[in-house]
Amino acid sequence: MDVQFTPEEIAFRQEVRTFLENDYPAELRGKFSRDEYSKEDFLLWQKTLFNRGWGAPAWPKKHGGTGWTTVQRYIFQEECARAETLPIPPFGMAMLAPVLMAFASEEQKAHYLPRIIDGTDFWCQGYSEPGAGSDLASLKTKAVREGDHYIINGQKTWTTLGHFADWIFVLCRTDPTAKKPQEGISFILVDMKTPGVEVRPIITMDGGHEVNETWFTDVKVPVANLVGKENEGWTYAKYLLAHERTGIAGVARSKKGIERLREIASVELDQGQPIIRNPDFAKKISELEIDLTALEYTELRTLARESRGEGPGPESSILKIKGTEIQQRITELTLEAVGVYGAPYFRGFPQDGDNQHPIGPDYAHLTAPMYANMRKTSIYGGSNEIQHNIIAKMVLGL
Repeated sequence: MDVQFTPEEIAFRQEVRTFLENDYPAELRGKFSRDEYSKEDFLLWQKTLFNRGWGAPAWPKKHGGTGWTTVQRYIFQEECARAETLPIPPFGMAMLAPVLMAFASEEQKAHYLPRIIDGTDFWCQGYSEPGAGSDLASLKTKAVREGDHYIINGQKTWTTLGHFADWIFVLCRTDPTAKKPQEGISFILVDMKTPGVEVRPIITMDGGHEVNETWFTDVKVPVANLVGKENEGWTYAKYLLAHERTGIAGVARSKKGIERLREIASVELDQGQPIIRNPDFAKKISELEIDLTALEYTELRTLARESRGEGPGPESSILKIKGTEIQQRITELTLEAVGVYGAPYFRGFPQDGDNQHPIGPDYAHLTAPMYANMRKTSIYGGSNEIQHNIIAKMVLGL
């Protein structure tokens, strides 16, 4: 693989870097590293990209995207990670949009895709249920057709940013008599303002509110909101998950995470010396960097496939496994590096007493909440155990 950048690609990197230096909204700077954000923050960043003509970096031009090459997309991701911009939530941009482009009607594409790019619609995902997480095919939320509408009843859980969302794409069981659990499932778009939709917060152990329960009670949805064909939603769900797993790898953000880890380890002391000088700790970082480099090349090969018009293959499972393991490892080593400074402060805990104000350096107090939060990455998008099974079947033929 040729990893040398052309003069045009080097110029593009500088263009992106200059844009981020000059046009990334001042009020958003530092929010990602502090883990502070609101719906308005996400929308402001999306609007900024849209106004620059970069609202959908990975989309083809015919759908309003940039039409960038694989390398340009890679460079853009790297520069955004370097600048520590807010990430664009993937639900509409990177998960729903590919499904719409591949399976939706022309009317649906014309309506929904522009509203994703310009930030009009904020999306969330309605897949997991209390009894259907890794075993998603056992989902029980049902949609019964009555004339020109579906009546949806059921519950989804772990709905990330559902309290921000305007719309949700939902997997529903439309044929309870299907012979196989994967059959009889449909992919339906639901306006979150529809009567009967209720979002209940799930407060995580660090005191944060990122995920939710979403309840559907006699929710009336037009049949026109069905994507593709009735009872073929499992096909679309798998297609979406392949794109989600590719995005979960997070190579560019992990590179920035290791950079920050090295900076912290150069300041924090171990027996009077920077912990980075501890041979055992330095070895851990080096091993992590080697793993990340290998993952980066795998991601580039995957992006090259997409640039040839091929969808993500089983390598997306490899990206998901290794990407999430690396993300978790970065938070583990960062917590190890800050030591006792990482322990006292958890958001949302009692507002008086010792936890009222974090102690130690500014970079330390979010390491424990981030460590705890990143435990989820090896579960969502299809647990890593499931990904091992996919690799065994599709790559090794076992």
